[in-house]
Amino acid sequence: MNANSASAAKPTPHAQEGRGFKRVLGLLDMTLFTVCAILVIDTLAASAAIGPSAMTWWLITLVLFFIPYALMTAELGAAYPREGGIQGWIRKAYGDRWAARATWCYWINVALWMPSVYILFAGMFAQMFWPEMGLGAKIAMAVVLSWLTVGFGILSLEVSKWIPNIGAVIKAAIMLLIGGGGIYYVTQNGTANEFTVATLTPQLGASLAFLPVIVYNYLGFELMSGAGEEMKNPARDVPRAVIISGVSIAAFYLLATFGILAVLPQADIGLVEGLLDTVAKIFGDSAAGKALVTAVGIGALYTFFANMVTWSLGANRTAQAAAADGELPAFLGVLHKRHKTPVGAFLAMGVVGTAVIFGYGFLAQSTEDLFWSLFAFSSIIFLLPYLLLFPTFVRLRRIDPGTPRPYRLGGPTAWLWLLATVCVLFILQAIVFFVWVPGEPIDWTAAGPIIIGVVVTLALGEVLVQRHHRRRGQTP
Repeated sequence: MNANSASAAKPTPHAQEGRGFKRVLGLLDMTLFTVCAILVIDTLAASAAIGPSAMTWWLITLVLFFIPYALMTAELGAAYPREGGIQGWIRKAYGDRWAARATWCYWINVALWMPSVYILFAGMFAQMFWPEMGLGAKIAMAVVLSWLTVGFGILSLEVSKWIPNIGAVIKAAIMLLIGGGGIYYVTQNGTANEFTVATLTPQLGASLAFLPVIVYNYLGFELMSGAGEEMKNPARDVPRAVIISGVSIAAFYLLATFGILAVLPQADIGLVEGLLDTVAKIFGDSAAGKALVTAVGIGALYTFFANMVTWSLGANRTAQAAAADGELPAFLGVLHKRHKTPVGAFLAMGVVGTAVIFGYGFLAQSTEDLFWSLFAFSSIIFLLPYLLLFPTFVRLRRIDPGTPRPYRLGGPTAWLWLLATVCVLFILQAIVFFVWVPGEPIDWTAAGPIIIGVVVTLALGEVLVQRHHRRRGQTP
């Protein structure tokens, strides 16, 4: 990487400062926003599919990755509260080009991830209300939901923030129900899987296919900082929101994973159906039990929608900030005249998401195949900016010591580099294990389209980055 920040060599004021962003996010909003962003129900079954050792993997990842990551982003978010969040941090540390590349991945992954979430939505909807629903109808439903996400995202943040706020409450309630119901089920029936030292011990093998999902499920602390100029008091509230949400998220994930594993044998945990199957087995076939399963299913469907609204709110603001700084195409920087929302980025996200839904829809043979292909593809793109985020934290400590840090992660520079390096290694293993399980040959029929999609996405991003930097007369 270029050791000299382009923004330091050629200072460029943030192009949208003073444009009248309303400060509407308080501590509660930021906490619920972060909980909704990170607490992901749609991949909970995938992590539980590892088996009882998933509990140990959750704890290992919590200690070595989640906590350091949370504290680093708490410092960055409080010290640099500008619109765009991660884009501005990387820009200050490593310059415009690396900020543009990271922002491209951060933004485009949401458009690529949205199809997998809404295909899962359609799969659960079919399980609940339309068992004979074909793949074509599911694809159509995913397209409609994608454009609903765009529509809500264009509304003012003062209005749209309530979608993640409500989503966070529903997610917490569902996870408490699954975890508490699982504990009750154990008292009556015993556990569906054995929880012994042997089964809880992490195994290097097939379980690593789902280990990246745990890392993935812990990401998102930086997302709220995409609306840094719309926070009421970021210096005070960002660290508090990170700590409160982080403790809550870790507890919910552990509790809900135990609930699924206590009720369903590992071999019976479906990536799409696992959640409802768990609730159905806990509460039985009575009228009340069926009604509760339906209520949980509807709640889960809402959380899938809330997921996408939450991530699109943050990621599109990040893309808009990059475009306003001249790093990405100008249409991504277009703001809604009245709402001051990134309408250009939202519309572009809808177009890309729709194209991906149709493209991958022709390749998949089932809902689960389509979900996993889209999820793995978008997740690899999503993980790439984090390879820069952690070095950015340490570098800004060194090159920008004068910026006040209302919250500061303690320790000498060597310790901070160690934490950042471990976090980067977690991201790298997640990227690799999304397409390859150690000890097994690569399944090119599954991995091939994923790898091709990633390469094409990165190449397109690089073309955009180079084009816009040539226009600005910058040199590498």
